[in-house]
Amino acid sequence: MCLVSLVRGKKLGSNFQKFLFGQTISNVGSSFTTLALPLLVFKQTGSAVDLALITVAEYAPHLLFGLVIGAWTDRIDRRRLMIFADVMQALVISTIPLLAAFGSLPVWWIYVVGFFSSTLWVLFSTAEFAVVPALVGRDALMAANGRLQASYSAATLIGPLLAGSLMAVIPVYALLIFDALSFLVSVGSLFLIRANLAVHTPDALEGQETVTFSRNVVEGLKYVLSNPVLRGTCCMMALVNCVGFTTYAQLVLFAKRQLHASDTQVGLLYAAGSAGMILFALAASPLRSRLSFSKVALGTPMLGGILLVLMAATHGYWAALVLWAAVWGLVILSDINSNSLYQAVVPDRLLGRVRSVTSMLSWSAIPLGALVGGASIRWTHDVGLVYGVIGAAVFFIALAFSPTAVGHAGRYLTREEA
Repeated sequence: MCLVSLVRGKKLGSNFQKFLFGQTISNVGSSFTTLALPLLVFKQTGSAVDLALITVAEYAPHLLFGLVIGAWTDRIDRRRLMIFADVMQALVISTIPLLAAFGSLPVWWIYVVGFFSSTLWVLFSTAEFAVVPALVGRDALMAANGRLQASYSAATLIGPLLAGSLMAVIPVYALLIFDALSFLVSVGSLFLIRANLAVHTPDALEGQETVTFSRNVVEGLKYVLSNPVLRGTCCMMALVNCVGFTTYAQLVLFAKRQLHASDTQVGLLYAAGSAGMILFALAASPLRSRLSFSKVALGTPMLGGILLVLMAATHGYWAALVLWAAVWGLVILSDINSNSLYQAVVPDRLLGRVRSVTSMLSWSAIPLGALVGGASIRWTHDVGLVYGVIGAAVFFIALAFSPTAVGHAGRYLTREEA
C-alpha cells in the first residue's frame, strides 16, 4: 500500500485525514532514527554492550513512566500534549546532527537522546490512542485504527529503504535531520485539526467515589494476575522478550560482522523485518480462524526460535534477510493473537489499564536481557553463536509453557474466545 493511498479516507473525515498525513510523515522520519542510532553507536564503539545500552535507554521509559503517563493524558488537553511532545522530539533529535557536524558527539549523548525521545514517544502515542475516537467517532474506530496501523507498517518498510539509499551520499547522523523535520510536519497537522481533543469530564459525579490513579493500576494488575491465560501469556512473553530481544538490539552488529553488510544493506535488513510484519499481519485473520489461540501463542515463538537458529548458521546476506523477515512476521502474528484475546475477554472499562499492564509486564525484562546479550557477545566474540543460543532458548521457553493455561486456553475461555 502506498503512502498516498493511506491518507485518503473521506469517510473518516478531514480531521482524521490531516492527522493520518502528519503521522505517516512522522513515522517515516522516526524509522530513519531507529536505523541511525544503533549505527552511530556501532561506528563509534563497535561494542555489543554499547549497542545493548541504546536498547536499555529506549525501553526504560516504558517501565518508568508508562502507567503514570496513561493517567496524565486523561487529565489535560491532548492536542497541546501531542504538540509539546512533537516539538520537544524535534529539538532533542536535532542535537545529534548538530553535535556531529562540529565533531563533538559523545556516545553517551546518543543514549540520552534515545531515553528522552522514547519518553516523548510514550507521551505522544498514549495521547494518540485517546484522541482517535474524537476524530472519527466510535462507529469508525476499526477503520481508523486500521489506517493508522497500515501507515505505521508502510512507514517502517519505506523509511529504512530511503535511509539506506540516502546513506550512500550523506553521513548517518544527517538522517536525523529528516526525523526532526517530520515532527514539525506532525505539529502542523495537529494545528489544522478543528475537532475538540480536550478531555471531556462531567461537571459532577454525585454519589460516586473518585477513583485514584493507584486504585486504577491495582485493579488492572489484579485482573491480569487472576486470569490464568493472561498471566501465563505475560510470563511467557516476558521470558521470550528478555532472551530474544538481543537479536534486534544487535542486528547492526550481526549484519556487519557475520553478513559483512554495507550501511545500505543494513537498512534493507530493517525494511525486510517490516515487510514480514505486513505480510503476516494480512495473514493473521485467516490463520487465526483455523488455529486456536494456544496453537498460535506457542507456535509462533517456537517456529521463530527455529528460524533464529537457521539465521545464526548462515553467512549469506539474502538468506538472512528472508529469515529475518519471517521472524518479525511471526512476532507481529503473536502480538495480534494476544491483542485479540485481550479485546475478547477483558471488560471494556478495564481494557486500557489491562493493555498497559500486560505491555509493561511483557517488556519488563527487555533492558536486562539486552545487557546480558551484549555482554555474552563481547565474552564469546561470536554473535552468530549467541543468536543460535537465543533461538534455541526461545523455542524451549515456549515449549515449557505448553502444559500451562497458555497451552490449554480452551479450558479457561469460551469457545469463541479460544
